[in-house]
Amino acid sequence: MALSNNNSKRAVLGTGALALAGLVSMPLQAADAEQIIRDRCLACHTESGDSAAPTFSRISEQRKTPEGWQMTLNRMIHLRDLEISAEEKRVLIKYLSDKQGLAPSEAAPYRYLLEQDTNLVEAGADQHLVETCARCHSEARSGLQRRAKDEWKMLVDFHMAQFPGIELHAGSRDRPWYQIATTQTVDTLFEKYPLVTEEWNNWKKADKADVMGRWRVTGYIPEKGEFDAWMSTAKTGDGRYDLTLEGHYADGTVLSGTGKATVYTGYEWRASVTIDDVKMRQVMALDANGQMEGRMFLATEREIGGALNAVKDQGMGQLVAVQPSYLRSGESAELTLIGAGLKGDIDLGEGVTVEKIVARGDDRITLVAKATGAEGPRTIKVGKAINNAALNVYSTLARVDVTPANAVTRIGGAGSEMEKVRATYRAVGYSAGADGKPGTDDDLRLGYMPASWSILPADEVAEHDKDHLYAGQINAAGIFVPGDAGPNPERKMSANNVGRLKVVATVNDGASKVDGEGSMLVAVPDFVRRVLD
Repeated sequence: MALSNNNSKRAVLGTGALALAGLVSMPLQAADAEQIIRDRCLACHTESGDSAAPTFSRISEQRKTPEGWQMTLNRMIHLRDLEISAEEKRVLIKYLSDKQGLAPSEAAPYRYLLEQDTNLVEAGADQHLVETCARCHSEARSGLQRRAKDEWKMLVDFHMAQFPGIELHAGSRDRPWYQIATTQTVDTLFEKYPLVTEEWNNWKKADKADVMGRWRVTGYIPEKGEFDAWMSTAKTGDGRYDLTLEGHYADGTVLSGTGKATVYTGYEWRASVTIDDVKMRQVMALDANGQMEGRMFLATEREIGGALNAVKDQGMGQLVAVQPSYLRSGESAELTLIGAGLKGDIDLGEGVTVEKIVARGDDRITLVAKATGAEGPRTIKVGKAINNAALNVYSTLARVDVTPANAVTRIGGAGSEMEKVRATYRAVGYSAGADGKPGTDDDLRLGYMPASWSILPADEVAEHDKDHLYAGQINAAGIFVPGDAGPNPERKMSANNVGRLKVVATVNDGASKVDGEGSMLVAVPDFVRRVLD
């Protein structure tokens, strides 16, 4: 797989999925965590309460995701000279995430950050927090933690002590930033993200789903495409599992992999897997119905990845996906039904007929189908299988959206220590829906569609500067590779290869073609990231 050769040396501090997933078997257990805190942390923190329910100053007044606790420990190591083994660190992250984590509903609005979906523009954030915090942080950085009010206040003081120039930043120096931050900002953060919540109290008492067993997995890997597989998990410790993956890509190529996973807080799945010799990370959330949703991406390059879904085998017929998820009315096309226990008659919904069975098994059926009738989703049935998939019938492709709509890549390489930061694009097709007007809420989302890719200058200035000739290239799989770092003598004033581009997806729809556009900023290297040997 070509993906394995890029960014082999780049790692990101604080992106917890990189370190939280690849776990070794550990003799220490979560029960040892409190003693680790006593041995490693009480030089600065204090303990109170009885031995059965101890509390630790500053620590017990916070709740965070696994990635949040990992970042805290990293900061203690790098800024406070904490000495702690990798094994002890993993035990603490598991213990703190389980005991002082976030409920599923609390983390849900901000899963894009946990899943390392870096090319997303946040919308609807609190305007005050945008002005005081979002100059450096995403909204999700605040939203994925909970603190007592005094802890929010001390977080502001920490910023002042650690970054004394913060009041001189643009957006700060024209106002009494510290006064505002220690009053209005603290009040806003505590109101939105308090330590004690009904959601967390309820989650602590709730039954947790079991991940042991077999899972029907579907997903997408850039340059390889859609895939389906069986994932089997075997418990090795408290919330820790070995896993195997066996399946196929949409083109029939065999997929196989192995890895290790940890479940934090009763629902946060983190796994390190090697699929066809490529190291990848999985971040998913487990729900009460035995399903997981999230994202899988390259271990060395979080920008390159795709959606991941898993449905637990319940020992009964289950239909989990149809690939592709659309069928053009009046045309015949090949579809693959994916699930488990797919026995019995096949019904693709009103007006959709099965013309030919190409291959049939209990968990995968490939067939040729033809649709007629009105636009809209069809419910698929295979015998008595429980259905989690829909087939979208359409007559005309009305529009194509490019995802991500906005992306940032970064020049690099060319002998520099900073690797290039790429981006991966996909095209999503829509029909106009019942009202016949594209671009409205009534549009029918058809699903991801194959597209040809090209780049154009973003505007007249970008065209004048010939950004589309120097800033990078996009390949047939929709992966954008930015240009080399360093001065370019072919550009005006030997400028580097940054630029602003349009990314264009062209989808064939019968005899016509439909274009969609995304925005690309090719920026300078990300010097905040640390290059590790």
